[in-house]
Amino acid sequence: MGSLAESPQTSSSNRPKILFIDAYDSFSNNITSLLATLLDVEVFILPIDTAISKEDFRRELHHYEAVVCGPGPGSPQNEADVGLMNWLWGLPEDDLIPVLGVCLGFQSLVLACGGKVRRLRRGLHGMVRNIEHRSAVELSRDENIFVGVRNFKATLYHSLCADVGQDTMEDWQDRKWDHPSGLCDIVPLAWVEEDREDGQETERVLMAVKHQQKPFWGLQYHPESVCTEEAGNLVIRNWFKQALRWNCEHRLAASVDENTILARKAFKPSLLQQVAVVDADRPLGRDVWESMLHGSDQKLLYKSTSISISPATGFEVPDIVEVLGSTDTDHVILDSANGNQPRSTTGVDVRGRFSIIALEINECVRIESHTGDSFISIVSPGQPSHKVSLQPGENVWHLLAEFHGYKRSSLETHGGSAPQEEDVPFLGGFVGYVTYEQGLSDIGIALGKEREHRRPDVCLVWATKSIVVDHEMGILHIQDLEGDTRWIASVAAKLQDSELWRHGSCTEPNKGLTPSHALGTQIRKPEQAKYEAKVRMCQEYIAAGESYELCLTDQTHITRSTRTQKKGRHTEHSVTLSQLPGSSARKTIPQSDTSWDLYRTLRKRNPAPFASYIRLGGATLVSSSPERFLQYDRSGLCSMKPMKGTVKKSSEPVDGCATTLEEAEAILHIPKEEAENLMIVDLVRHDMHGVCGAGQVWVPELLKVEEYQTVYQMITVVEGQLPQPDKWKPHSRYSGLDVLSASLPPGSMTGAPKKRSCEILQQIEGHKERSLYSGVVGYMCVSGRGDWSVTIRSMFRWDDERQRGGEDDEEKETWHIGAGGAVTILSTPEGERDEMFVKLARPLSIFGETS
Repeated sequence: MGSLAESPQTSSSNRPKILFIDAYDSFSNNITSLLATLLDVEVFILPIDTAISKEDFRRELHHYEAVVCGPGPGSPQNEADVGLMNWLWGLPEDDLIPVLGVCLGFQSLVLACGGKVRRLRRGLHGMVRNIEHRSAVELSRDENIFVGVRNFKATLYHSLCADVGQDTMEDWQDRKWDHPSGLCDIVPLAWVEEDREDGQETERVLMAVKHQQKPFWGLQYHPESVCTEEAGNLVIRNWFKQALRWNCEHRLAASVDENTILARKAFKPSLLQQVAVVDADRPLGRDVWESMLHGSDQKLLYKSTSISISPATGFEVPDIVEVLGSTDTDHVILDSANGNQPRSTTGVDVRGRFSIIALEINECVRIESHTGDSFISIVSPGQPSHKVSLQPGENVWHLLAEFHGYKRSSLETHGGSAPQEEDVPFLGGFVGYVTYEQGLSDIGIALGKEREHRRPDVCLVWATKSIVVDHEMGILHIQDLEGDTRWIASVAAKLQDSELWRHGSCTEPNKGLTPSHALGTQIRKPEQAKYEAKVRMCQEYIAAGESYELCLTDQTHITRSTRTQKKGRHTEHSVTLSQLPGSSARKTIPQSDTSWDLYRTLRKRNPAPFASYIRLGGATLVSSSPERFLQYDRSGLCSMKPMKGTVKKSSEPVDGCATTLEEAEAILHIPKEEAENLMIVDLVRHDMHGVCGAGQVWVPELLKVEEYQTVYQMITVVEGQLPQPDKWKPHSRYSGLDVLSASLPPGSMTGAPKKRSCEILQQIEGHKERSLYSGVVGYMCVSGRGDWSVTIRSMFRWDDERQRGGEDDEEKETWHIGAGGAVTILSTPEGERDEMFVKLARPLSIFGETS
C-alpha cells in the first residue's frame, strides 16, 4: 500500500503544480518527466492506494492546477487497480479539478462515463501506430486538445480497450466523432483503426476522449514513450492550457500553503537523504566504517599507486591469474574476454576494453546481505562475522551510501580527495555480485516462502590490490590502493619472469573436457511441454491487462562428481590463496573439470565483453554475459544498455539463424522484436528518471543490432545525468549507487510493469529462486565510477549444495544454468521454447552436452 511522505513536502518553486496518481506502472517517471519539462510545472505523486480520507484527498487537490491519472497493470473494473482515480470522477462540482487520464487512467474515465472495457482481439503492447485525431473537426478550439496537432505516431501499451459501441456503429466514417449512443458525456477525440491479419474486420480502438461537461480528458496511447513522435507533445500543451483556462473560470487559485502538501515529489531522494545523516557519531555507521577500515580513519587517505607494463603477445587474463598462482582460491575476475579480438567489420565495436582482476581478496573485508534479514554481515579476515543491525526501512544500499558519504566527508576534512585516474576505470573499491532476489526485495516483493539457505544476496569485497588490463592500449596496470610499492614491484617481476611471459605463448583451455557421462553427470533440462504451457500462462496474464511483457526463465541443473586426482597437496575445494609476492603457483589437475576449466573453456568458445569468474561468499559464477546493466562515471553520467531481441549466428543458411548482420537486422526489425526491446527501454528510462530527474535522461541509440561471437542482439543505449550536488546540503548528493539500487532487478529480466510482472513470474516459475542468474555483477570504485553487467549466459553453483550419495558415497556438486526470453502477446510457445534452448546451448555445451 502506498503511504504518505514521512514529512510534508515543501517546494521553493512558484511553478504550477500537477498531482500524478501513480498506479505502480514502470513508465510513470517518464510521464512525470514529460510533464515537468514540457509544461514547466512541479509534479507531485500519490499512489493509487494511499491511505487517505476523502476529505483529506479533496483538501490535497487544492494545491494543484491539474491531476494526471497514470497507466498501470490490471483493469479499471478492479477497484484495487485504480484506487484514488475513482474518487476524482465522483468529485462534487465545487471540488472539480482538470484531469488527464493516460492508458489505465483513460479507461477508468470511460468506465466512469458509462462506457465499458473489453479485451482487444490481440494486445498492442509496444506497437507504434498512427493516431487519427480530431484536429480540424467541428469542435471549438476551447474543447479540442488536438487543435493544431499534425499527424503523428504514438506507442500503445494495452490489451484492454474502451468499448463505446464502436464495433456495431453503422456509417462509421460519418459517425465516429459523434457522441456514442447512450453515452452523452463522452466526446471521441482520436482513434486507431487496427488491421487484423486473421481476416477479421478492422478493429476500432478509441484513443482519446473528453468529458462533455467536466474538465476531464483521456489518452489511451502513451505520450511519454521514446517512440511517440514529438508532434504529440502539443496535445499535452493544449490540455494544460485548457486546464488553466478552466481553472480561471471555475476554481479559486490553488493553495500556496506548501507545508501541507501530502504527496511526494516526483523523483527519489538520494540514499543519503533517506537515511537522513552521514555522521561519524551515528553508531551504525561508525561500527561499519571501523570494520571496513581496520579501525583507522587514515585508510581513507588513499595513496593509490600503480605501475604499467606491456604484456607479451597472446598473454591473456587467465594466464595472469595462473602465473600469480591464485586460480584455486576465492576470486573476482571481471573479464572483457573479447577485448583482444579484431574490431568488427560491421563498424559496431562490441569489444570490452578493460578487465579487472581483484587480488588477495581473502585478506579483504566483505559485506554480505541476506534478503529478509534485519542486519548486514561484515566479514573480516581472521575475525568472527560482525552483524550490523538495520533500522526500519534501511537496507544494504543505505549502508553502502553511508560508507561512501563518510569516506568523502573524511577526505574533505583531511584536505584530501579520492584518487582519480582518467585511463583506469577501477583503482580499488567494492567488487562482487547481487542476486535477482535482492532486486525483488528492493521493489517490495516478498519471496513467498521460507528460504532454506543462508546464502548472501549481496556479496561485495573491499578490494585494495588489483590488476587492470587495458586491451585497447595493451597495458597492465598493477595497483594498490594503500600505496604498497614493494608489493606492486614484486607482482610485476613475477609476471615478467614467468615462462609464459618470456616466451610470449599462452596456455590453452582443456581441448577435451571430461565427457559428462564419464563422471556420472546428471542433467535436468526444462521440459519442453511445460515451458510452452508457461508461455501460454504468460500470454493469458498479458491479454488480461496484468502485464505488457513477461521475461520468463527456467533453469537447467547439472549434478556431477567433484572427485579429483591430486597433484601436489591441494584440490579445488581445499586450497588457500597463494600469498603474493613470492609464492609459487600450485596447479590442480582434476578428473572432473574444475570451475576454472569451465571458465577458460567458456571464454574461449563464447568470448563476451562482460565475462566473469567469481568465487566469493560460497558461490562460484562462470559467465559470458554480453549485456551491460549500468555504467557510471564520477561526474554522474550514467549509461544503461538493455538487450532484447536475439538471433543465432550461422555460417550456413539455416531457418531462424542469420549469416550476416544484414540478415539479422531483417529478422530482428519486426514488430514483435522491436516491441520487446521498446518496452524494456521505456522501463529503463523510468528507472533512471526516478533518480536523475526530469529532462536528465536521453536515448542516443535505439533498436540497434550488434554482432557478437555466437549471436546477433538488438540493443538500446539509455543515458542519464545525476543531479549536481548542493554544497549546502551534503545529504542531497547522488551517486551511481542510487541508480543501481533503484533499477534492480534488471528490467531486461523482468518485463513491464516491473513489480506486477515479477509477482506474476514468481507464480508461473513456482517461486523458484533465480539466484545469481538475472542478477548483476560489477564494481563500485573509490573514484566514483562503477560498471555492472547482467548475469546471463552463465552457470553457477553454491558450496552448500555439495552433498554425498550413491553407491560409492561420492561427493557431488550442482551447477545451474538459467535461460529464457521475453514473452509478449505476439510470441508463440514454440518460438519462445526455441529461444530459451538457443540461449541454453552455449553454456550447457561446456559440460559436453547440447540442448
